[in-house]
Amino acid sequence: MRISVIGCGYLGAVHAACMAKLGHEVVGIDVDERKVNDLSAARAPFYEPGLENLLQEVQQTGRLSFTTDMSAASGSSVHFICVGTPQKHGENAADLTFVDGAVHALLPYLSDSDIVVGKSTVPVGTAARLAEVLASSGSDAQLVWNPEFLREGHAVADTLQPDRFVYGVREGSEDHPAVNVLDQVYATPLASGSPRLVMDLPTAELVKTAANSFLATKISFINAMAELCESAGADVTLLADAVGMDDRIGRKFLNAGIGFGGGCLPKDIRAFMARAGELGADQALTFLREVDAINMRRRTKVVEVARELCGGSLLGRRLTVLGAAFKPESDDVRDSPALSIAAQLQLQGAVVTVTDPQALTNAARRFPELHYEKVTEDALDRADAVLLLTEWREYLDLDPYIVANLVSSARILDGRNALDPNKWRSAGWTYRGLGRP
Repeated sequence: MRISVIGCGYLGAVHAACMAKLGHEVVGIDVDERKVNDLSAARAPFYEPGLENLLQEVQQTGRLSFTTDMSAASGSSVHFICVGTPQKHGENAADLTFVDGAVHALLPYLSDSDIVVGKSTVPVGTAARLAEVLASSGSDAQLVWNPEFLREGHAVADTLQPDRFVYGVREGSEDHPAVNVLDQVYATPLASGSPRLVMDLPTAELVKTAANSFLATKISFINAMAELCESAGADVTLLADAVGMDDRIGRKFLNAGIGFGGGCLPKDIRAFMARAGELGADQALTFLREVDAINMRRRTKVVEVARELCGGSLLGRRLTVLGAAFKPESDDVRDSPALSIAAQLQLQGAVVTVTDPQALTNAARRFPELHYEKVTEDALDRADAVLLLTEWREYLDLDPYIVANLVSSARILDGRNALDPNKWRSAGWTYRGLGRP
């Protein structure tokens, strides 16, 4: 099939490459000329494992191209809207400027048999409004909402073999013509066993925000338990192991630490609350305010623990922060708790050095006042304390005996509870976790 992908950021670039991998003829369209040039040269403009190799593979087939010219969408039968929906400045609500702009820019190039497929995360009601935009323009093109469920660091696999497909169509009917079209687009993963659900537009829009809100709630719950464990002298990691054995709960996302960040969970739960308020159902989501508050409180807690670890004062202390990205296998520093903590430590008088395998360029754009070192050993040199804030494999594999010879004081704060305390203590380190004795 001929497919256009509008918006070639994280979601769109991955989606375009994966659709070409599935055998479709794909054109990716974005207003950012530098991004288009990078993608056209098979260079990923961000770090995502496997993406650059995939770009090189599919571009050799001639099935994938990128452009800044929206007219290139003409002739495609399926158009995916993959633009960002950031948080509005000074508000909790989502900014739909890019979604609206993409749809309006696409209108002149639509044929009546086309389908427009929304993949961006949007407030409920957006799809119905955009469907009216299509109808009022005189186009018979159909709108579908097909939310994405990508995990950064696993986006290629999550696109080629997702754990579910959601199709949102008017009236939620299996007989809607767009259902058959999307089944053709996703024929390969569907044949491999990926389940799909057909539902109405508002339900499809709610799936992604509901899922993200549940995950955020689970993370904040275990972080709230960490606060209690610290007061009671209990161990939150063992608590999570025991609670997670209940198959109604499960162990995933029960890892206490510095909290969640990134470009999705924080802004999505805030937009969810904002939209609930607009619909008069704000009381239904008031618990998310506390979820957000617990999450933000973790950052302050890490600064407090770091101060305790340094003997009561951060002034002049040389601190090494391992990790700037909000999670490993990513260079995304949007709302990164690791980077936020590093900045707070510096504001309180510490001399902070940050290292990360992939995210230093993005981190330096956001907080240019911090000091960055690409080489881990250089970052650790003469440190008074070390903070593990992003659990990259190379940091988990550090030898505490070797690292002890690099630092001035063998003190470590494990902000992800990812290290073996006994191993580090036996090597002479003062170890502090979060919610652990």
